[in-house]
Amino acid sequence: MSDKSFLSWPFFEARHRELSVALEEWCGAHLPAEHADVDAACKGLVAALGGAGFLRHSGADEGEVLDVRSLCLIRETLARHDALADFAFAMQGLGMGAVSLFGTPEQRRWLEKTRAGTAISAFALTEPASGSDVASTATLAEKVPGGYRLSGEKTYISNGGIADLYVVFARTGEAPGTRGLSAFLMPAATEGLSIAERIEVIAPHPLATLRMEAAFLPESALIGKPGEGFRLAMSVLDVFRPTVGAAALGMARRALDEALARVTSRKVQGEPLAALQMVQGHLADMALKIDAAALLVYRAAWTKDQGAARVSREAAMAKLYATEAAQEVIDAAVQLHGGDGVRHGSKVEELYRDIRALRIYEGATDVQRLVIARSVLG
Repeated sequence: MSDKSFLSWPFFEARHRELSVALEEWCGAHLPAEHADVDAACKGLVAALGGAGFLRHSGADEGEVLDVRSLCLIRETLARHDALADFAFAMQGLGMGAVSLFGTPEQRRWLEKTRAGTAISAFALTEPASGSDVASTATLAEKVPGGYRLSGEKTYISNGGIADLYVVFARTGEAPGTRGLSAFLMPAATEGLSIAERIEVIAPHPLATLRMEAAFLPESALIGKPGEGFRLAMSVLDVFRPTVGAAALGMARRALDEALARVTSRKVQGEPLAALQMVQGHLADMALKIDAAALLVYRAAWTKDQGAARVSREAAMAKLYATEAAQEVIDAAVQLHGGDGVRHGSKVEELYRDIRALRIYEGATDVQRLVIARSVLG
């Protein structure tokens, strides 16, 4: 059992501790999932998490706000048990984040479905020539009678190919750069929307390139106001970047658990590996990085939950440090396992593949450095 003493920190309330206990019990009974068919696994996990009530935390009721501490606790716990389960949960929140924060009552009907696990959502921002540079977004939303026609491509879209709806960011042209973007709710059945490519990565999950060819959306599909797309996207990322750090934290905790089990059971010259001072030094470093990451993650979540309008600096620090530290902790766990650490199918080998993408998506590490530096300079 991973260390749970952090739940006594003043960041948390009784309801968070109750949520942690309930989810831990559910994970023990249902995870890890079978990953042979990744699409089917994700669909099954979304349905199961929705049926168990945990997906209700992925969105907020009208007039309320997202509880970021709950989001982080859920992601940390799921990631410690099964990274694909964390992915399934996270995308329901990120995919519908703009609707949860800014959606109309009509658009929120979709949110009811994603929170129940009966529909799958996706967040479509990245393009072939526009990753961290959102100002370079080229997908065009042309105003036409009754709505908009969207043309362009989005790539590396999580849940691409299995989602029931996509939140798509496109250029409506109110101003240059980021000030001319808008957000749209696009059902997967929209005529003109297609899957151009399914993308395979080192830790498999549903990922695709989307192509839009004069895909018509009614005016009611616009989320917020024209030209507000960048602000909407950054507001969503402010909420969900700390949760990426939380997922990394869960993976790091699992790596430490696996390392402890290894060094206390494996013997060298009649003594357990844990008796070696060099091994103890590695364990100390791993524990230190985990606690530091947890403090940054839950500081950011607590700050947002206290009503801060923006937590860009705190979220960037949490996301950057937790993901980089988790990579180091997992690497140390692989090293402590020796040859077994790189054996395909071992838990630490799986974690080694799972963690790598977290240092890239929702703003790569160097992008977070820029966010932090600009805050300090400002």
